[in-house]
Amino acid sequence: MQKLLSEIRACEVCSKHLPLGPRPIVAAHRQSKIAIIGQAPGTKVHETGIPWDDPSGRQLRKWLNVTDEEFYDEKIFALIPMGFCYPGKGKSGDLPPRPECAPLWHEALFHRMPHLQLIIVIGIYAQGYYLKERKEKNLTETVRAYHNYLPKYFPMPHPSPRNRFWLKKNPWFEAEVLPELQKRVQVVLSST
Repeated sequence: MQKLLSEIRACEVCSKHLPLGPRPIVAAHRQSKIAIIGQAPGTKVHETGIPWDDPSGRQLRKWLNVTDEEFYDEKIFALIPMGFCYPGKGKSGDLPPRPECAPLWHEALFHRMPHLQLIIVIGIYAQGYYLKERKEKNLTETVRAYHNYLPKYFPMPHPSPRNRFWLKKNPWFEAEVLPELQKRVQVVLSST
């Protein structure tokens, strides 16, 4: 696992497309129990090199109902983005994750994590890649149908502050989905 992580962190496959240059961000361990598949690091995470070290990460930890210590314990959480480097700015936020990363590295990472009990797929890119034709017509319907993907996958919206309108429009998410997610995370935590 350490050799693979070193290779990922040294990757420069799409460097010519990255406005800030390559800085692959990933956290994983052979003992990881929960994998969080996110989108791609933002500028703050690119600067610090710490996954989910931004407002989205703080919101995600609240949603999971975990401490920073639990979240950053690689024996519990593997933090694996669809694109490992900051992809650049688009019209309405960051660009999509680079398409090279997941096919190049994800299978090798998952192959080295035999103890995974849950894979949280955040946002349309992760859901499209992992749920494939099983996903619903859009993110809202996929998240609403989360129970269809259990026990392996748990689809979630992105915890970005930009999604506050989505959260307001979909109160069922905090009322029904988050308690189920928190329950499943606690079951894993209590078994470690």
